[in-house]
Amino acid sequence: MDQTPQRAEGPVAEASPKTLPPPALWGFLLLLVLMFTASYAVGASLGPVSPGMHGTRTTQDGTGGRDGGGMDMGDMGGMHMNHGSGG
Repeated sequence: MDQTPQRAEGPVAEASPKTLPPPALWGFLLLLVLMFTASYAVGASLGPVSPGMHGTRTTQDGTGGRDGGGMDMGDMGGMHMNHGSGG
């Protein structure tokens, strides 16, 4: 009596070895998750890098909220800004 192999039905039939990703991909994804988790844990435990640093703000006059942002040169008259050699 010859028996022919029958296909399994249900979830086992759907997860055939041909449709699963290779084990190396699963290992790589697991490594990525572990690295990001460890990085987040270290960052959360150390706190902010520079607690006193604040974002830049632009006021309505465009000065950045700091007396001209340190770039106000005022009236420099006839001053020439020749840089380099040759004069």
